[in-house]
Amino acid sequence: MIGLLRTGSNKLFSNKAHKFRPYLFLLPGLIIVACLVGYGLFSAIVESLSTPENEGDFYYYIELWQNNTFLQALGISIWVAAVSTVISILVGLYLTRTMVRLFRKDHWKFLAWLPMLIPHFVAAYLVFLLFSPSGWVSSMFYQLGWIGSIGEFPVMVNDPFYLGVIFTYIWKEIPFVILMLLPVYQEMDLRYEDVSRTLGGSKWTVFKTVEFPWVWPVSIEVFLILFVFILGAFEVPALLGVTYPKMLPVLAYDWFYQAAWVNRPLAQAMMVCLSIVSLFAAILILTFSRRWRKKWTVRREEI
Repeated sequence: MIGLLRTGSNKLFSNKAHKFRPYLFLLPGLIIVACLVGYGLFSAIVESLSTPENEGDFYYYIELWQNNTFLQALGISIWVAAVSTVISILVGLYLTRTMVRLFRKDHWKFLAWLPMLIPHFVAAYLVFLLFSPSGWVSSMFYQLGWIGSIGEFPVMVNDPFYLGVIFTYIWKEIPFVILMLLPVYQEMDLRYEDVSRTLGGSKWTVFKTVEFPWVWPVSIEVFLILFVFILGAFEVPALLGVTYPKMLPVLAYDWFYQAAWVNRPLAQAMMVCLSIVSLFAAILILTFSRRWRKKWTVRREEI
């Protein structure tokens, strides 16, 4: 009897150990990242909550949300993140659904995902070399006689609408959208599309009834990931943006490293707000992911 109990307890312990083994392998890296990020976040919270004399709590947060420079930076940041994310998802969705059969071959996947190998700063520098007023494209247009002078070339980088920044994020994030959506289309039963077309359904009807229920949850996850990433990214707007209005990460960097350090608590408060937005987005992503995986598992079993 005692031997059976020992055997059962050993099996139970081994099963639990096997279950948590992957997390143990990740533990050293997670500890380092948690310490670095945790220390930075803790320092930001402490400094942002420090208040001058005769001032109330959350003084710098109230001051931040009443600052016109911050509000304009917030507006342009939301504009860039929203436009870049929506266009990336639409183009990535179109390419995935039209080329899903081609993506079964590895060389097509490599071509589609090749831009992911290029760092964002390098991508921004390439866009600057290509589309700046004295860049390669404007020089080529001038040599071909399409424009009378290089100055006639439209401003596409360092412009107030951040078109160069948006373009950089679009061609960098489309491969990520394809990466996320391709498994969905590969698991989808394309016979449903044939049935819908046989019954006289249009392309929009086929997409709405067959593809959309599968694509929608993943698209929401991708939207949250890209939106939060672009909202907090620094290198591309720092190179291709304008001096005013600046995007939030560039503004926080400038405030943090100003000589007088007067605005450093405001920069810390801004980073804390962005961290809260990122945390909230991560919770939403996990929630959507779990629900979608359950529904996807049920549908796969039904098929």
